[in-house]
Amino acid sequence: MENKYKRLMSNTMLFAISNFSSKLLSIILQPYITFAMGEVDEVGITKLVQQIGSLLIPLVSMGVSFAIIRFGLEKANDKRQVFTNGFVTIGMGFVLMLAFYPLLRLIPLFGTYAALLYIHVLVSCLRTLCTQFVRSKQLNRLVAVDGVLCSATNLGFMILFLSGMDLGASGYVLALICSDALSALFVFLVAGLHRYLRFSSFNLSLWKKMMAYALPMVPAQISFWVINASDLFFVQAMCAGYEGQTGEYWTGLLGVGYFLPTILTVFGTIFYEAWQLSAVTEEQGREAFFTRVFSIYQALLFCCCSGIILLCRPLMFMFKSNFYDAWQFVPLLTLATLFNCFNQFLNSIYMVKKRSTLSLYTMMAGAIANCVLNALLIPVMGPNGATLASLISYIIVFVLRAINTQGLLRINFAPARLTVNCLLIGIECVCMLGEVTWWPLWCTLLTGVICLFNLQGILGMVRQLLHRRKAA
Repeated sequence: MENKYKRLMSNTMLFAISNFSSKLLSIILQPYITFAMGEVDEVGITKLVQQIGSLLIPLVSMGVSFAIIRFGLEKANDKRQVFTNGFVTIGMGFVLMLAFYPLLRLIPLFGTYAALLYIHVLVSCLRTLCTQFVRSKQLNRLVAVDGVLCSATNLGFMILFLSGMDLGASGYVLALICSDALSALFVFLVAGLHRYLRFSSFNLSLWKKMMAYALPMVPAQISFWVINASDLFFVQAMCAGYEGQTGEYWTGLLGVGYFLPTILTVFGTIFYEAWQLSAVTEEQGREAFFTRVFSIYQALLFCCCSGIILLCRPLMFMFKSNFYDAWQFVPLLTLATLFNCFNQFLNSIYMVKKRSTLSLYTMMAGAIANCVLNALLIPVMGPNGATLASLISYIIVFVLRAINTQGLLRINFAPARLTVNCLLIGIECVCMLGEVTWWPLWCTLLTGVICLFNLQGILGMVRQLLHRRKAA
């Protein structure tokens, strides 16, 4: 029997191929956008419009993408019913979105970009439906190929609409629409998904079960959005006039600050997409499996996090000169992203146990904390208050999940090692942000210590993962 760890590594490599091109594209696009648009304020508007779409997508889809992969992985379920139920759910959600147009116009900037946002949300939901369904069928190579093609078309459309036609924020959203539409069509045709779309296969009983699982994930996703993206809206509203700049200026600068933490997000996303397949399908020795995988996962994340913080200032020279000051947001945002990766891992326990309500409660606690902390910290710290608010909120979610998942699946989080890593990373952030004397030297030494501290665990775990024997 194929070793479960090798299967996880194989899936991770396939999703790495799929995501590498798209995330490499995002790394290329961020500096490109700063040159294509020029002004920080214009980039800020683009970020806000993109985040409006990110807020609406889980609402329109009703969280059905989570149910697609969870119920699609169960062999007992009819795949045609799962896919058709998902398609019908998105259709219903889009109709409701149309009906709520007068209310949606109250969202800043929505009215200006309403038509594009409607199309963007619909196309994005359909692409997610198709890709999640083929993942549930474990057609992972197709997912990898689609990721590469989608990245290529996205880059082409960005160049066309931003540089060729100078459409600004509208061109940015239009490029997303076109690349997502081509991706959805490609996956639908190649995977032959027309065979699974039969309205006669709509199953009300299964749909109710899928919605019972998926609907709690909607406010959970919105709560995640509140922690991750609402900072931009808080900064826009509360930082107007700060150091003589507009709210849109600080929004654009903060948006660029997310650029380097995206590298850590890439790693977490690649791993999680492969991990959720193993988390559900590998049932033997599950507690030991989760513990072992988390051990190497946290070691790798801390090493990456430390390296990103160390290199954040020189890497910011990739951007147009008036964006360089965004480096100041990177250390805390990177640390916040690290804890978000941990939270994703723990969310897989809720998925396995079908306890999506616990995912909701923990994310809501983090979202509420984020809003309160933004209101308290931004007036004192300026835009940096938003980054600290995000970090504290993600830590709160992690602590809550680490506690309440113990009743579902007992994992040894190695709290002593976790604490030492956090302290070392925290000191590195203080040295960097405080620009203490000889800070480059101290940050370099701390990065070396963190890597050495985790190296033995990584090497030991890699040897164990590659060893061809059944997990205990």
